[in-house]
Amino acid sequence: MQTTAVVFLNHNGIDLLKKFLPTSVKHSGEASIFVIDNGSTDDSVRWIKATHPEVECICLSSNLGYAGGYNEGLKHVKADIYALVNTDIELTPNWLSPLLQRFKSNPETVVLQPHVLDFNKRSHFEYAGAAGGYIDAYGFPFCRGRILNRCEIDQGQYDETVPIFWASGACFLIRSNTFWELNGFDSSFFAHQEEVDLCWRIFNAGYTIEAVGQSKVFHVGGATLPKSFKKIYLNHRNSLLMCLKNLPKNKLYSTLFQKLLLDGLIGITYLLKFNFSAIGAIIKAHFSFYKRFKSNYLLRKKHEQSGKYFLRKNIIIDFFILRRLNFRDLNKYYK
Repeated sequence: MQTTAVVFLNHNGIDLLKKFLPTSVKHSGEASIFVIDNGSTDDSVRWIKATHPEVECICLSSNLGYAGGYNEGLKHVKADIYALVNTDIELTPNWLSPLLQRFKSNPETVVLQPHVLDFNKRSHFEYAGAAGGYIDAYGFPFCRGRILNRCEIDQGQYDETVPIFWASGACFLIRSNTFWELNGFDSSFFAHQEEVDLCWRIFNAGYTIEAVGQSKVFHVGGATLPKSFKKIYLNHRNSLLMCLKNLPKNKLYSTLFQKLLLDGLIGITYLLKFNFSAIGAIIKAHFSFYKRFKSNYLLRKKHEQSGKYFLRKNIIIDFFILRRLNFRDLNKYYK
């Protein structure tokens, strides 16, 4: 019998736990519930133990980030399927059943995501994954239902179950044997784009990732919040490292060079806005990338790199020049 664990990662998130954990427990009756606590200093763990004794807490001594926290905490979770869920997700009745059924009926599928809708604008897809993710040739992510920062209204246009390139880290379901076969998330990422990197490695290994439209959850998210120095730094650094590890050999150096130039153009846009902190974050990201180049290049030897990894050549040109504002405007699906 297939066993499932719904696993939340928490760091000083008692307010979110109080808001969402009760319904999460209620709507996940088919699964065991775990909270990995990432070195919280608030009353999160005490509150969980007092109000939800059915939830098992796995306490880490420090904040290891999304990637490291899950890698360490999941060592203590025994299940066939890991459902990794953000603490700012509202799970809905029957959210889990279509996903588990898809795993049962399709052994070749190793990662699934539901449709991720906006908690505050409930008719819209949410930034973090929407109806399933893809990347362009330079590793820039976009989604069915979300191109750059523009999120579409969910009108059932993406309700079919389809292969995707990456699944949302906000609600990410993976077969546990696949997770450990590929050594989980890259802990050096700390946070941001670690799910895209893992899915790219899964894709290179020949497995299937899908989005299931019959399952929907709501995400509070942080895409509308101001971009902090750390967030900009991690996004740019991790995107470069991800491409270094996963790009096919014949496109590696040319694509990385063009990607570095694109980062320079992004830096110019920040300069025009007098956002010197963001420019500093990009510069720091590049120096960190150069420092880590050799160690991450050696990781390429652990798996093959597929040549057909992208859906569009350049999503920036698609959006700003060609004005393809919705996913369906791109005219073709990833195959």
